[in-house]
Amino acid sequence: MGPNRSQPSDGDPEDDEPCYVISIAARMVGMHQQTLRYYERAGLVEPRRTNGNIRMYSRRDIQRIRQAQRLVDELGVNLAGVEIILRMGEQIRLLTEELHVTRAELDRLRSTRLPAPYTGRSQTTGPG
Repeated sequence: MGPNRSQPSDGDPEDDEPCYVISIAARMVGMHQQTLRYYERAGLVEPRRTNGNIRMYSRRDIQRIRQAQRLVDELGVNLAGVEIILRMGEQIRLLTEELHVTRAELDRLRSTRLPAPYTGRSQTTGPG
């Protein structure tokens, strides 16, 4: 069975659940709400919206914002670079998940006994 894409690979199904309004998310990461809106416009984070158009951030969004914050503050990466780094990190995460699934399938196939290959020759032992 393949991985469920709606659940993160670290085993916590609530990582993608939107549960923080922008004021709480901003407080959690130590940023102004306007900075979070700017990060959204820059494509660094995509909070979900309620029916009333209120931004709701998930734990994964918060982790992504913190990672962007570190890249900017500690390494001096600009937002275009941050976006590329975050996108590449997500691609690596997805490819790692795919690799785990492929390895499990390979292990399963290796443990399966296959019949001897057909050679096209008769299996008789005497002269024919």
